[in-house]
Amino acid sequence: MKLQVLYSLTIFLLAFIASTHAAISPKVYWKIKLPNTQIPKVIKDFLPQAEDETRTKKKVYYGLHQHGAWIFHAATDEEIREITNESPTQSDHQDNFLYKPYFFEKELEKGKVINFPSLKNKNEAPFWPREFVESIPFSPEKIPQILNHFSIDSNSKDAKTIEETVKVCEEPAMKGEKRKCATSLESMVDFGIFMLGTNNIQVVTTEVQGENQMVQKYTIKEVELIADGTNMICHKLNYAYAVHFCHGGPGTKTYVVSMIGADRTKVKAVSICHKDTSLWNPKGLPFVVLKAKPGDPSICHFLQDDQIVFLP
Repeated sequence: MKLQVLYSLTIFLLAFIASTHAAISPKVYWKIKLPNTQIPKVIKDFLPQAEDETRTKKKVYYGLHQHGAWIFHAATDEEIREITNESPTQSDHQDNFLYKPYFFEKELEKGKVINFPSLKNKNEAPFWPREFVESIPFSPEKIPQILNHFSIDSNSKDAKTIEETVKVCEEPAMKGEKRKCATSLESMVDFGIFMLGTNNIQVVTTEVQGENQMVQKYTIKEVELIADGTNMICHKLNYAYAVHFCHGGPGTKTYVVSMIGADRTKVKAVSICHKDTSLWNPKGLPFVVLKAKPGDPSICHFLQDDQIVFLP
């Protein structure tokens, strides 16, 4: 009984500290706000290891793919070119695509073989404490100040990336959707609790064991539906520190799909299926790939291993 009282008092005191915005680490903040939720490895690996780390690393970090985040805009030539097979053969059965980043829900079936690239996204941007990132500008009007802060040439690829990410974060939400760009782990946690209406939260990510980066064939071994309803998905963006495009709402299904690659890579991939696509851009990449239109049956995509799903 005494131990329970002591534990409750400790949680209360830590919560009070958090509410006063005193300087506590992102890891401690997570434990206070989500006491029943384990921090996933993809977050733990990129937490700051030293107090001065945020002041010494100034670079833009890039992932391999971001298809899951860009389901709302018209597909660009570059996005289409990235997944196009320049020398298709009749045996590909993929039209002219090396792989299809989107697929219909009915295709999630045991025994199906698919072509897919690495689900390791390789974006190593670190999480920085909220009190630090909130001192750095983050808006389209402040792009020059952002570039100056990170010593980035305004004519460089990195500058274009910074501008694109900031602008994406300013786009309005669709009807029935809530969205936010979380510039810190603390911000992500707060938005997740707000989105789901509870701090009793399950967090899932894709897990990959020993994968190379080549597109290869995967055989689906098991499909498990773990949620049907409201969730929050956070896609890691290319930026100078960890920024996540978090969005969600009702009308999604969340699956865990166990697969094995031709090279024996084992993957437990999180797949999100959107039941209502009626408000998506009709020229978006999902419809280009599937030769479909808004409102067609549930469309799904896998998440790379640095993308995070919050479930009640």
